Amino acid sequence: MRILGIESSCDETAVAVIEDGTNMLSNVVASSMNLHAKYGGVIPEIAARSHIEAIIPAIEAALSDAECNWSDIDAISVTYGAGLSGSLLVGVMTACTLAIIKKKPLYSVNHVEAHVYANFITKTNLDGYVLRERRPLFPLLALIVSGGHTQLVLFKDHGDYQILGRTRDDAIGEAFDKVAKILGLGYPGGPNIAKLAQEGDSKAYLFPKAKMTNKYDFSFSGLKTAVLREAQKQIGQDFNFPSKNVAERLSGPQKANIAASFQRIAIETVVDKTILAFEAFSPKSIVIAGGVASNLELRRQLTDRLAIDISYTDPRLCTDNGAMVGALGYFEATAKKEIADPYSLHTQPNLSM
Repeated sequence: MRILGIESSCDETAVAVIEDGTNMLSNVVASSMNLHAKYGGVIPEIAARSHIEAIIPAIEAALSDAECNWSDIDAISVTYGAGLSGSLLVGVMTACTLAIIKKKPLYSVNHVEAHVYANFITKTNLDGYVLRERRPLFPLLALIVSGGHTQLVLFKDHGDYQILGRTRDDAIGEAFDKVAKILGLGYPGGPNIAKLAQEGDSKAYLFPKAKMTNKYDFSFSGLKTAVLREAQKQIGQDFNFPSKNVAERLSGPQKANIAASFQRIAIETVVDKTILAFEAFSPKSIVIAGGVASNLELRRQLTDRLAIDISYTDPRLCTDNGAMVGALGYFEATAKKEIADPYSLHTQPNLSM
């Protein structure tokens, strides 16, 4: 069964063809990140316009790379939430139109859940991808860490899951972006913080970890503020000093030490809670999903502290992509999930799992 997966929840226009939920025949990603970098974050209107320009060429390229035509495609799956309203609308309207014209069943998938299914892709003939040889086993514990989401989810089976904890304010990816902005590193923050942290002392500054009522919940707002206060302190200023002017007063070693210390505590926070959940529920698999899953410090800490093989996919499948949407679409189709009506499917920007 071949699924055309369409993802357009943020600033990537992504389309892929997935066979039987595990074999990636194509994976095309057109990013507008360079357009947003100078603003320090994604501008929704710019992202939506970029999707309009890129989506048809991306679909054509995905079919061509997979050596498929429309007669080879059995169904279409599309992200309908969560995400930016205008961005989601472009993907959903395109998928609905194609489902009608091409007479294909349509499956609407949750963006956050789809990140987990990138780890179910185990085969491809595409160059350069490093994939797991086997699919994760149920029950599986998923740590979902991305720009907009931080969640611990226990999956008993496909579509049968329990959310153990989630962030109550900033997601870990947002915290990386905001700290990068304080340090003058630019957008996206995650890779820039990780690169600079290699030059710093991760124990130079002792930043706090939030204490939550639900031991599996997360909070990164206080950590972000603590970083700002320490940066202001290092340049001899108090909390009244504008955050936008801090970076120009910090030295290179100060920036590196702050980046390393922040990254250590942010990563320790999610690793600590993952270990708590692992000890409580004894899953057969642990899956790390979302853009922050490509962070090498996260992978190092989990590998050092957990005595279980951990599922990470190729870094290109950690960020937003159509392959994860196609993979989840396949498992929803085989589970006989209700087919979406292309005449009435609406986006849900605030969709949660």
